[in-house]
Amino acid sequence: MKETILIVDDEAEIAHFIQQFLEKEGFNCHTCFDGMAAIRYCQELKPILVILDWALPEMDGLEVCTRIRKLAQSPDPYILMLTAKGEDIDRVIGLSTGADDYVVKPFSPMVLVARIRALLRRSLREEERPKIYKTEHFTIDLNQHLAQRHLETQTETLDLTALEFELLATFLSHPGRAWSRTQLIEKLWGDDFFGDERVVDTHIARLRKKVELKPNQPSFIKTVVGLGYKFEDS
Repeated sequence: MKETILIVDDEAEIAHFIQQFLEKEGFNCHTCFDGMAAIRYCQELKPILVILDWALPEMDGLEVCTRIRKLAQSPDPYILMLTAKGEDIDRVIGLSTGADDYVVKPFSPMVLVARIRALLRRSLREEERPKIYKTEHFTIDLNQHLAQRHLETQTETLDLTALEFELLATFLSHPGRAWSRTQLIEKLWGDDFFGDERVVDTHIARLRKKVELKPNQPSFIKTVVGLGYKFEDS
């Protein structure tokens, strides 16, 4: 079955160009041109991935991204943001958006396809792993796409994006292991990553806000100076 991709760009020419190219690559694509239509299409089509332009009229791409994440539907789509050169990438993948990756305009169609395939490969890698990871305070269930935090008196379901879920699953798969930024990029994006390693720091900061009781004094996701990060939980 072909994966469904939703393309959201107010410039119809660009949206249709992306659609034609991706359909030649074997994807099933739909297009829309504003934020409200994008949210409606996400509910109706349940795409595996959304290509979302930053500079949409009335409701910009960041707001659309946030609202898509609040739909709480399954599967939760990957979101790849299109942004013009010179825009603040930290905001694109920032703490309030939930975007999984970004591509800067103008872009090569082949680069776009590579980034899409890198995102979709995460789902395939999940199928090859054990279905449940569990530590003292956390459980990841890959079958149910469920992440939970266990406190002394209660169990809380974590509201994670697709990338945050994959990042936490990676940490829980090897508690205590130190991961370099390069290793995390390879694990999450694959060989097709084109970008700055600081994308890892931004996603770590966002994940800490959801799993740590005190994100500025993390108990679980620790910084390894000069290398990257590690997850500590028995």
